[in-house]
Order: sequence, then structure tokens, then C-alpha cells
Amino acid sequence: MKVGLSGIITPKEWSFAETVQQAKAAGYEALEATITDEGDLTLDTPAAEVQKLAAIAADEGVELASVCAMVREQPKDIMTNDDAVRAASIETVKRCIEVTRALGVDTMLLTMGALTDDLYYNEAYANSLQALQRLAPYAEQMQVNIAVEYVWNKFLLSPMEFARFCDEVGSRRVGLFFDTGNMTVFGYPQHWVRICGPHLMKVHFKDFKRQGYEWTPLLEGDVNFPAVMAELRKIGYDGALLSEVSPSIASLEDTAKAIGKIMEM
Repeated sequence: MKVGLSGIITPKEWSFAETVQQAKAAGYEALEATITDEGDLTLDTPAAEVQKLAAIAADEGVELASVCAMVREQPKDIMTNDDAVRAASIETVKRCIEVTRALGVDTMLLTMGALTDDLYYNEAYANSLQALQRLAPYAEQMQVNIAVEYVWNKFLLSPMEFARFCDEVGSRRVGLFFDTGNMTVFGYPQHWVRICGPHLMKVHFKDFKRQGYEWTPLLEGDVNFPAVMAELRKIGYDGALLSEVSPSIASLEDTAKAIGKIMEM
């Protein structure tokens, strides 16, 4: 496994090159790149320019482990009952897959939308399932994984349901982006690893304290990291452990050291 950092929590003003360099300096071996509306990596960045960004990371010896689409100007809600928005969102995801492929990365992180008063659970389930079944052949063609993350959107609330959902999508290219902190508010993250193991693609590291309902530095919350690591090893996971711990909670350097300690568990 490798000590990794998600670009989700790095300063927005950092360029791609600066993000890679700062990650390397702080002790990280892998990076999750982000597609944003403005900056070095967008949906409109030409493939040749994307490949130059990949070369920057390679020259620094930093692995690009995954890509997170943080675009706001293009729709990416595949749960919605709005057929037009859902169709446009599918096209957005396809473009994200293309950027991920051009960057030489095997996995993109997808958040699917959220339930609302008017969007009923069964409808959201059917909509997102159908959308991912439509996207799966393109992901397979491009050899890029779509890793869906549970993000407190009131949807796919248990590991058994998440595993069933992935089974119903029916593609080895659609699975789980596992986040230790997101599950801890109401469950136990190690359960997700064991139950969703065949579908687990990438890993975010955060920690969360139920009493006080707050994010904490790694190893200071309620995540049972020894159990998580034991389950990750059982399924043969050997990828990056990507920090999503905000620098306002712990410095990048301290979090890298904490991941190193966790890897020894």
C-alpha cells in the first residue's frame, strides 16, 4: 500500500504541479487528482495537456491513484427524476472517464446525487442503476473504473445494500470508493470492507468521533483502523490510502505520518 493524498482537500490556489510537489514534500507517494471547472485539469483540457500533467507527477515519483470530478458547471446527478439532467449527467461522467484515461489513471470517483423530499428512494435506486448500466460499457471500453462513494446522501445506507447494488449493475468496472470516515457516523467501516470487498476499488482515509459529531485527525476518532487494515489485507487491497483529512484538522505532514503508522497495523 502507499501513503496517498486527495486533491479534494488541498488549497484551490495550488496548481497541479504545486500540488504534486507539496504532496511529495509532505511524505505522500500517491495523489488523487481533481477535475475542476477552472484550473489545470478541467473537462475541456486537451488530452495532450492532460498527458503533460501526468508526466509532471511521474517525474516527481508520485503515483496518480484516482481522479475526483469536482465539476459544478456541468450536471453529474444520475439519481434525479429529471430525464434531461440525468442524460446530461451521463455525458458528463463519460467526459470524466475520458480525462481519467488521458491522465493514465484507472479509477474515477463518482458521487451520484442525493435524495430529496420529492425524490423517493426507489426512484433514485432505479435511476442510478439504469444510468450506471448505461455507463458501464463505456467504462469497460475505456478501461476506467467508476468508483461510487457513499457521501451522506441518504442513499445506499448499508454495506449489504451497496454490494447488492453493485451486483445489479453487473460490471467489474463499477464498484465502491471506500471512505473510512463516512461510514463511522452510523456503522463500522471494517464491515464495508468485508461485505463489499469484491467491489472495493479505492480508499479514502478520514476519522470521525461520534460523541461530539466531529472530524478528527487520524487515530483520534472512532475508526477502528487495525480492523480496517486487517480486512483490507484479507481482500488483497494493495492500492493507495488517500487522505481526505483537511489541513485545518491536521497538517499534511502529520497525516502522512499517521497513515504510515496505520499501514504498520
